[in-house]
Amino acid sequence: MSPVLAGVLQLLALVAALGLAHRPLGNHMARVYTSDRHWRVEKWIYRGIGADPDTEMRWPAYLRGVLAFSLAGLLFLYLLQRLQGVLPGSLGFASIDPDQAFNTAASFVANTNWQSYYGEQAMGHVVQTAGLAVQNFVSAAVGIAVAVALVRGLARSRTGELGNFWADLVRGVVRVLLPIALVGAVILVACGVIQNFSGIHEVGQFMGGTQEWNGGAVASQEVIKELGTNGGGYFNANSAHPFENPTPFTNLFEIFLILLIPVALTRTFGVMTGSVRQGYAILGTMATIWVAFVALMMWTEFAHHGPALEMAGGAMEGKEVRFGIGGSSIFAVTTTLTSTGAVDSFHSSYTGLGGGITMLGMMLGEIAPGGVGSGLYGMLVMAVIAVFIAGLMVGRTPEYLGKKIGTREIKFAACYILVTPALVLVFTAAAMALPTPGHSMTNSGAHGFSEILYAYTSASNNNGSAFAGLNADTQWFNSTLGLAMLLGRFVPMVFVLALAGSLAGQQPVPATAGTLRTEKPLFAGLLVGAVLIITGLTYFPALALGPLAEGLAA
Repeated sequence: MSPVLAGVLQLLALVAALGLAHRPLGNHMARVYTSDRHWRVEKWIYRGIGADPDTEMRWPAYLRGVLAFSLAGLLFLYLLQRLQGVLPGSLGFASIDPDQAFNTAASFVANTNWQSYYGEQAMGHVVQTAGLAVQNFVSAAVGIAVAVALVRGLARSRTGELGNFWADLVRGVVRVLLPIALVGAVILVACGVIQNFSGIHEVGQFMGGTQEWNGGAVASQEVIKELGTNGGGYFNANSAHPFENPTPFTNLFEIFLILLIPVALTRTFGVMTGSVRQGYAILGTMATIWVAFVALMMWTEFAHHGPALEMAGGAMEGKEVRFGIGGSSIFAVTTTLTSTGAVDSFHSSYTGLGGGITMLGMMLGEIAPGGVGSGLYGMLVMAVIAVFIAGLMVGRTPEYLGKKIGTREIKFAACYILVTPALVLVFTAAAMALPTPGHSMTNSGAHGFSEILYAYTSASNNNGSAFAGLNADTQWFNSTLGLAMLLGRFVPMVFVLALAGSLAGQQPVPATAGTLRTEKPLFAGLLVGAVLIITGLTYFPALALGPLAEGLAA
């Protein structure tokens, strides 16, 4: 079988699996977030944290819950790392330095999972399981909760209430993430992913010396790393490591986990708003962008330029032979079009245009289908922008799902789409202007610039992947990337929840003959165009200095 055909068959199998899971999981999550009943274990949790799950919250209260919970998680994870040297199960590893502890805490709380450390050489069992794995669950649940709050804002009328953050958080973990993660972890263990608490031991000879490795609860962390679109690997090689991703099947299964909840949430959106066709329109927009990016990535990486690439069947540098170009390309596009950041290959080794595709996927806002929760609310904000553009073209007050998009709503949406580009471009410019950050670049010229641009794009968009040629374990990068991750995660949430509150307070407007049908393919096409044009106008100058210049020079 040719490598190209193998890649296409993997793509088709993945689409079929997602199609089968889309409806039942989407309906399940709609029931979870609309139910007025609480499980017994959930009641115990509410008593423990002192929360009343039946109290409805307006958007400022909902936001305070998000920020307070995330701040508590940030402080806990920071202290856990700083105390690692005196904790049991540390495997003899020392406590983490302050700047790196801040960077890692910010990274996992912000659902970014950027890692400037070697996992197998820095983090013991306690930090990995009680710290990082726990944040993989709760940070994902926070993202889903904010998305559900925005959906309620679109579905409700003449009220400013968006639900209860604590109930949404707990239900997301207990009823959605934990059951799927349990089943997924069993599948990964059965396929060869390790799951233990063993210490450091010798695994064999390597280049005349011994090679040592530590075990860990890898399968349980691997499944939520992908399912929650987190991305932080137990080992430095991430999903390229055979202990995390041993076979082509596990590679495809992990891609499926990454896409599962973001895809199903479009169904949840349709059910909760009373129009499943609206959900299909959003899903169609996401799928169009994702398939186009996968096809373009495969074309750039399979293209033969010279005898070496012809013999290898394509650009195999930096890719695992057991996954090949097809599986690696699907994984690379999926992880950068979502807020996952897990990697099964090194993006710095991709062709110039291939590396640019991974970067552009993050610059779109990771909305195709995006991270758990963040992809849906990001795409809905873009839908508001698209409706506004359509209204300007026909001279009509824009409406979306029966809600008028006025000055207040468009200001919130505009602020949302401006936050991340401002963070990416300002921090990149500062790093390139100052002398010290440049010393961390492995390469010079366009590729070196791409390393810096990719790092801040990844951090500000809460992705977490890296170009692998940048030494980010410095005080400058640990501090600025940590700050970019926190601002890139929580500032947009402010505008999303404010928009949700504004929409929820409106009285529905009846549809007329002049109403834009947002469930039709025409609107989906407009939405795709709005996403690409806004991103292009924002980032094209920076892309021209980096991956485009490198790709055209090849």
